Amino acid sequence: MAKVTVDQEFLEYVVKSLTDYPDDVKVERKVDEMGVLLSLKVHPEDMGQIVGREGSTARAIRTLVRIIGLKNHARVNLKIEEPEGGRVIRSQGNRESSEKGGFEDLKL
Repeated sequence: MAKVTVDQEFLEYVVKSLTDYPDDVKVERKVDEMGVLLSLKVHPEDMGQIVGREGSTARAIRTLVRIIGLKNHARVNLKIEEPEGGRVIRSQGNRESSEKGGFEDLKL
């Protein structure tokens, strides 16, 4: 089994605390000449909680992981892997109203 490092352990702890499916959280760590790359995989239903509104939660997690890396003299980056099947497409009804221009259905 691979050695779990401080940055990897910290990321797992934070993400598992935020998700509804903590058993599906997977973190892979790769080291190369550019530094450390942590790849995060979560359950598809947990992606919204990890990314947050306008990416604010993901930005905060990345900042914390970089700080942990700096304390350990390493450049750490976080890659959040998109789940299988890609992004969730909203219901057909919302798309139809946006294609029409959106204001036809409004009654003033």
